[in-house]
Amino acid sequence: MAVDEKLQTVRHSCAHVMAEAILKLYPGTKIAIGPAIDNGFYYDFDFPKDTKFTETDFPAVEKEMRRIIAGNHDFVRKEVSKDEALKIFADQDYKIELINDLPSDATITTYEQDGYLDLCRGPHVANTKEINGQAFKLDKIAGAYWRGDSNRPMLTRVYALCFAKPNDLKDYLTMLAEAEKRDHRKLGVEMDLFHLDPEDPGQIFWHPNGWTVYTTMQDYMRKMVRRDGYQEVNTPAIMPRTLWERSGHWGHYQQNMFITESEKRLFAIKPMNCPGALEIFKSRQRSYKDLPLRLAEFGHDVRNEPSGTLHGVMRVRGFVQDDAHILCTEEQIGPEVAKFCKLLKAVYHDFGFDDLVVKFSTMPEDHVGDLETWERAEKALSDACHEAGLDYEIQPGEGAFYGPKLEFKLYDCLGREWQCGTIQVDYQLPSSERLDATYIGSDNQKHHPVMLHRAILGSFERFLGILIENFAGAFPTWLAFEQVAVVPVSSEFDDYAKQVNETLLAADIRSNVYLEDENMKAKIKQISMEHRTPYILVVGEKEKAEGSVCVRYRFSSKKPQETMKVDDFVKYVQDKVNTHFIGI
Repeated sequence: MAVDEKLQTVRHSCAHVMAEAILKLYPGTKIAIGPAIDNGFYYDFDFPKDTKFTETDFPAVEKEMRRIIAGNHDFVRKEVSKDEALKIFADQDYKIELINDLPSDATITTYEQDGYLDLCRGPHVANTKEINGQAFKLDKIAGAYWRGDSNRPMLTRVYALCFAKPNDLKDYLTMLAEAEKRDHRKLGVEMDLFHLDPEDPGQIFWHPNGWTVYTTMQDYMRKMVRRDGYQEVNTPAIMPRTLWERSGHWGHYQQNMFITESEKRLFAIKPMNCPGALEIFKSRQRSYKDLPLRLAEFGHDVRNEPSGTLHGVMRVRGFVQDDAHILCTEEQIGPEVAKFCKLLKAVYHDFGFDDLVVKFSTMPEDHVGDLETWERAEKALSDACHEAGLDYEIQPGEGAFYGPKLEFKLYDCLGREWQCGTIQVDYQLPSSERLDATYIGSDNQKHHPVMLHRAILGSFERFLGILIENFAGAFPTWLAFEQVAVVPVSSEFDDYAKQVNETLLAADIRSNVYLEDENMKAKIKQISMEHRTPYILVVGEKEKAEGSVCVRYRFSSKKPQETMKVDDFVKYVQDKVNTHFIGI
């Protein structure tokens, strides 16, 4: 058994121990489900109406769990009939529902430890002694509708962390503490980057500081795709129901679309840009000589995400993608995917991410098109991966409803995984059954192109949230909203400070001059904490006389301050910006 599978078994077994402890401490509680998840497990409970379970109850539950674990109890598996299972769990409503939903010929198993019996497929560890009593910790409480249905009872979901060794738990808690300090929602307020309005959930109000970083990212991506042979387009924000029906989105994605009506016609605010790109392709006759046609769009999309799933700028309703659609022949899929992968790696490198994992997602249960076409698409994408020299992991059934896809996952400085870039092979949308896009081939006949959907950053909003947390707000110089702060040692040198600032601005360096009457050290502390500015230039009598600046670096403990001529400093910063240098 692989190490991760063994750990997941330990976690699931620990979930049963937690359920036993809670039932002993809170009689009359109903139990639902308790799976292992990344870094631990959870269990859903329906507590008696007179019981208010909170995080203050965690220590008592943990103490009881450790008592159970110390008893060295075996996990005993038993197969039972459906009738037996219904009798065993007669007082557990949620278990009864699960049992009744099982096929009549299903093998039903129970697991028992220390007199606690649970309905479960397993597997479990052989004995509670395989669970380290110092390597788990109850983490948090959340509400969870039974079976994810908002019309069903709201249960109390208790999350717990669980690892093989106490040091693993300690390291993870340290990482969580660091992640909390880096939380983009907290830093977004401290650095005046953006705000979220509860009256307008899932929409971001970007302030000047945050919008500067946002547009810097967008300008960078615009330059990169232009160099890579893309043409930029823009498509309408609202398009008619008839178009979404033909594309397949109305039948497969309508629950995520905002619908509006005008003049007795239904329209949808676009949740994605692909139908618009095909409409541009179809606007005139195309030839095989026009292919591949690479259409890039920074399209603003809106998706009706449940309010409970929204999370800062990471999960929103309104966002902009660095989207593009490549119309090509079947023979061009391999070279285009390889070309895209090269671009993606270059972009990620400039943002400081070089450690990538590729996931290959295959046909989902909810899909359009026949099996034969899907097999062609999956083979074409697989062949393209080999051509690009990519190793990948298979994610069965995780493709888009119209085609298989590659997902590119990056890792931040805390080792957290983020899925951002993606490329999908689509034979469906351009077909005669959908939007019927055609080109004239070398045989002078009409053919349907293949459509490659691709994004590198994904949504700008989410990627910026990742960057805020990865850099803890201390953006590399080329991204920082304030690259330089000029601070005179006293008001006597305000004019020279202004002169230096004007020189920097003329060189397209984002600079501000701070002329307030505050103490110089107080100004520098404020700039460092609120803006995390890479360079603070202190100017006084000596600097004015020499035409120089005293450069204080953001991480002064790593790089001592030094005096430089103004022109030399300008060249220094421009070099860091032009090379997208991650440090300072």
